[in-house]
Amino acid sequence: MVGVLDVGAFSARLVVVPRGGTPLEPALTHKTRLRLDRALDSSGRLGPEGVRAVVDGVRNANKVAEAHDVRDVFSFATSSIRDARNSREVLATVRAATGTQLRTFSGTREAELSYLAARRWYGAAAGPLLVLDIGGGTVELAAGTGERAAFARSLKLGAREMTRTWLDTERPSEKRLAALREYALERVRDALGEDEKLLRGYRTVGCSKVLRQLARLAGARPQREAPMSARDLHLDELRRQIPRLAMLPPDRRAELPGISRSRAQQAVAGAVVAEALLTVFGGPAAICPWSTTHGLLLALMEQADFSSSTSGWAA
Repeated sequence: MVGVLDVGAFSARLVVVPRGGTPLEPALTHKTRLRLDRALDSSGRLGPEGVRAVVDGVRNANKVAEAHDVRDVFSFATSSIRDARNSREVLATVRAATGTQLRTFSGTREAELSYLAARRWYGAAAGPLLVLDIGGGTVELAAGTGERAAFARSLKLGAREMTRTWLDTERPSEKRLAALREYALERVRDALGEDEKLLRGYRTVGCSKVLRQLARLAGARPQREAPMSARDLHLDELRRQIPRLAMLPPDRRAELPGISRSRAQQAVAGAVVAEALLTVFGGPAAICPWSTTHGLLLALMEQADFSSSTSGWAA
C-alpha cells in the first residue's frame, strides 16, 4: 500500500491506497484537525501551540498507519509550515518528536501535482487544461495538453496571506476589496506574460477546498448530488457573493452554504483572488475533487520502489 500524509493549515490528513488501486477507493483515511492559521504570528513564525499541534497530528497518523501495517507513507507539509519563518526549526522538532521527516515541495511542484490529479480525473478527452489551486499561502497555476504540466507557476496570493496583508478587519471596505482585486490581477498577469492569451482557451479547473467552497456558495450543487456541469464556479455569481461575504463577520459567514467555520475568516480574500483568476482566464472553473495529495499518490503509485525513490521528490 502507498500512503500520503498531508500536513496543512487545517488538518493532518492520511490517505492510503492499495498498489494497483485508485485514489477513488482509498483503503484508509484519517484526519487530525489543525488550526495553524491561528498559530502564525504577525512575523510569520509558527508558534509553540502550532508546533505541538503538528507533532500530535503526525503522531496520530503514524499510530493509525502502524495499526494497519502501512509502512510506506510519504509525509509532506504545505505552505503553512514551508513558508513559516521558523520552518527549519519546526521540521526539526517534528522529526525529533515523531521520527517523521516532513518534506516540503516548492509551489511549482505542488502546481504540477495538482495538474496531474486533474488530468487523471478528467482524462485525455478533456483537452487542454488550466488548473487553479488557491491555498492559504500561495496560488498554484498549471496548464498543459498532455499527462504532465507544460506550464507551472506559484504566486503568493493565498487566502490566508491576502487576509493578513490586505483584509485584516472583520468587514473589509469596498476600497480594500478593490485594492486587493487590482493587486491580484496585476500579479497573475505579470506571471502569465505572453502565455495569457493561449491559456484563456484552455478548460479551467479548480482543485482546492477554497474553490470548492466558493462554488457551493455561488450555487453549485454538492458533488454527490450533481452532474459535473452543475459543480462549476461561475464568475458572475462569484462577483455577486463577494459583497455578501464582506458585510458579514466570520461567524456569520460560516452559516452560508459551503463556507466552513475554519475557513470563514479567509473566505473574502479567497473569493477576491478567485474572481481575479476567473477574470483573467474567462471562467467558469470546473471543480475537481482531486488535488495535490491525489496527484502525489498517483505519482508514487507508478514508482516501482516507493521506499528508495522518494528522497528526490521534495524541493
